[in-house]
Amino acid sequence: MSATTTFTPEQILKTAEALRWQVGGAFHESLMEALYTDAAQIADRAVARPDKPPRFDLDRTLDRLVTSRTWGFPLMLLLLAVVFWITITGANVPSGLLAQLLIDTILPFLKAGAAAIGLPWWLSGFLLDGVYLATAWVVSVMLPPMAIFFPLFTLLEDFGYLPRVAFNLDNLFRRAGAHGKQALTMSMGFGCNAAGVVATRIIDSPRERLIAIITNNFSLCNGRWPTQILIASIFLGALAPAYLAGLISALGVLIIALLGVFLAFAVSWGLSHTVLRGEVSTFHLELPPYRPPRIWQTIYTSVIDRTLIVLWRAVVFAAPAGAIIWLSANLTIAGASIAEHLINFLNPFGLLIGLNGVILVAYIVAIPANEIVIPTVLMLTVLATGMTGVGAGAGVMFELDSAGDVLAVLRGGGWTLLTAVNLMLFSLIHNPCSTTIYTIYRETGSKRWTAVAALLPLAMGFIVTFFVAQFWRLIASL
Repeated sequence: MSATTTFTPEQILKTAEALRWQVGGAFHESLMEALYTDAAQIADRAVARPDKPPRFDLDRTLDRLVTSRTWGFPLMLLLLAVVFWITITGANVPSGLLAQLLIDTILPFLKAGAAAIGLPWWLSGFLLDGVYLATAWVVSVMLPPMAIFFPLFTLLEDFGYLPRVAFNLDNLFRRAGAHGKQALTMSMGFGCNAAGVVATRIIDSPRERLIAIITNNFSLCNGRWPTQILIASIFLGALAPAYLAGLISALGVLIIALLGVFLAFAVSWGLSHTVLRGEVSTFHLELPPYRPPRIWQTIYTSVIDRTLIVLWRAVVFAAPAGAIIWLSANLTIAGASIAEHLINFLNPFGLLIGLNGVILVAYIVAIPANEIVIPTVLMLTVLATGMTGVGAGAGVMFELDSAGDVLAVLRGGGWTLLTAVNLMLFSLIHNPCSTTIYTIYRETGSKRWTAVAALLPLAMGFIVTFFVAQFWRLIASL
């Protein structure tokens, strides 16, 4: 038999303590070696040594370019312009296909089905020409730009460029009393103001987040780009020779977009020095390393988390808007439709600020979505002027294939160059759409601040267009 060795409790404790120090010391030594190795690698990348040629580093080279005082801002504007151009140009074909499917194909089929089952004209008009048509219009115009812009924006975020945008604009926003990260939420607002409002969650300071929410409306969202481009093309482009018409139109839209950025800074400064007075918070902005974008994950995230959620909210508000538009054009009082009464009532005020009653009514009934403003304006213009051979009937929104035909309808409604310029300004500054207003309420939980975010831009829109109209008329009278 082998002998058995016994240990006292004191011996066991001493042995365990010795083993613990041996293992701990080895682990500590290994950890320190790893830390020194990482530190040496970082120093080798970041520190220039006179006895050694600098080592090429792609991240540092790119940062010297995109965050430089000379090239940072031009590159930022160029890259955002490319994103906008891809979004606007790339959305034309899918928007046209969706409109052809939903409006040119499905709508006549539904009307034929309604007639076959003997549906009354008023019910068919209410459901199809009102509710369905407005919803189809919002989907066909809103879905393709969002499906392009949001993935592109997310790719820039994944690549690591957007934190550099915040770095470049941080000083400007700090001077305006706002947070540097508002640069990112403002950029997101160019795709959709509702998405831009949600993006303000990245701002920790409640005061600065509220400033970002209120001013996000001044980012020209994709729902307002078609209005800006159309009006600039048929009115501003006509002022120049044919070979310069496109350039003048694009320049006009660019000026409007930059004016929105300026207004965001100005209103941020005003809020931070009045009702939202406070110290500008400091934040540690870490510039992450550049990395290849995860394309499929980006597409999934941007489509599911941003595009479809925002689109669903827009559809929920667009359906009742279509019903209201159809009812206002078909319900009559004293021989005239409700829409005509509203147009006549608002026309004096509209003319005073360089617009007209049709535009004001269109923005009232089209508040759920900016995408249906132009179709509503065309329908109301035909209704108010009694034009024949244009459109598909009272309350039925429509678009025209030819820019010349659109210009003829608007000219017939009394539009001038002043009307066009002030519409572009009002389209930029006016109140947010109902989807954005609802999102603001969800994010702030405050009816008071939601009202401020909705009414402040509207009041500014009236004030700006009024002064532009008065100045325009003063110049014309000289």
